[in-house]
Amino acid sequence: MPPRSRSRRQSRAARLAGPHLGDSHTMRPSTLPFDEALSWPAGEVAHSAPTVPRRWKVKTRVGDSDVLRARSPAVRSPKVPEAIAPRRFSLLLGLAILGGALGFVDEATSHSASGDTTKVPLGLDSPLPVPGENPLTPEKVALGRRLFFDPTLSRNRSISCSSCHLPGHGFGGNSSLHSGIDGQKGRRNAPTLLNRAYGESLFWDGRVATLEIQALRPIQNPTEMGMSLDELLQRLGGDPEYRRGFDAAFKDGINPQNVARALASFQRTLLTGNSAVDQFRHGDVSALSESARHGLWLFESRGVCWKCHSGRNLTDEKLHNTGVGWGRTPEDFGRFEVTGKEEDRGRFKTPTLRDVARTAPYMHDGSLASLREVVQFYSRGGTPNPNLDPVMKPLQLSETEIRSLVDFLEALTGDADPEPQGRDEKRAQ
Repeated sequence: MPPRSRSRRQSRAARLAGPHLGDSHTMRPSTLPFDEALSWPAGEVAHSAPTVPRRWKVKTRVGDSDVLRARSPAVRSPKVPEAIAPRRFSLLLGLAILGGALGFVDEATSHSASGDTTKVPLGLDSPLPVPGENPLTPEKVALGRRLFFDPTLSRNRSISCSSCHLPGHGFGGNSSLHSGIDGQKGRRNAPTLLNRAYGESLFWDGRVATLEIQALRPIQNPTEMGMSLDELLQRLGGDPEYRRGFDAAFKDGINPQNVARALASFQRTLLTGNSAVDQFRHGDVSALSESARHGLWLFESRGVCWKCHSGRNLTDEKLHNTGVGWGRTPEDFGRFEVTGKEEDRGRFKTPTLRDVARTAPYMHDGSLASLREVVQFYSRGGTPNPNLDPVMKPLQLSETEIRSLVDFLEALTGDADPEPQGRDEKRAQ
């Protein structure tokens, strides 16, 4: 292939990436097959780190932070292993696209309607999404925190919300299936609650739309906390501290809606960001290892991970059939059980990848014990079935590529507090 001029290379790169930079909710690296970026002469690419055109310097929809700084050393010349050097331009293009698609922004402060502020970590959307009918206040958050860690919310006072959503485990479960009162086993793995403030639907089958609706479901579920709302209100009303807490947070005191609002308010403060990947995108070249950088390139190119794990929170908030659990008993048909539509059989929510290294085991049934097993599952193309998502194709990743993707996923671990302190947390442990 004859060498191309710099202007021609930049023009072609702009066609690939330009239209999508700055889109904070999608991750479409290219309107053309990304593999075309690999066709440039290896010698030319390996010996000349391309300059990012000035026209790639764009703004996100949030604030005035630059998604991509045209002269940033982190973008222009990251260190790449010799074995990966021929792909240097593709890696750089992938990094630029990832930055534009994820919309990495500076750490910001989210302001609620009440004037309360919540710190939004580096890499997440700001302001924090908060419904107008349930603005964040310190009183509601404090009350929700106490409720979250209090086993009083379960019928036999044996478990709390934190029994399944463990703070030291990314606010997710550490067993394949969650456990309820009297040792009952649930059907699914307890997902992380981190960054659920950004969720568009909740539960693995996406059956509810808000944290307020979600909050009361586990409390009433007979295989989880098994508590009736009438009995819950009696218990809370009989506790002077809870009466004072509800009076401080709400004008109308203790009722089911306010229990849900308090729990939802606390859960909205469970945020994670400022990961090594976020820091790398902001110019700290040393934040990512060479292997993790290669994993980032794979994520954005032939791994096609971005097609589902998109946006700043690394989830498209949609439901997909990857074949997990297909053909096993007991059967779990996911979204189909909510809608009754055949095309929804086997579809489950795309989880966030932030702090994913903390939340093993993985998938809705907890069937994969490690990130390595997860990457291997996708490398095989999932489990064949009539409703398998079209994006699921065998990748045939090498051992090095699997390791690189795992290293990248581990680099998405943020600064969420793994051990929140307080009297109620200790009381629940």
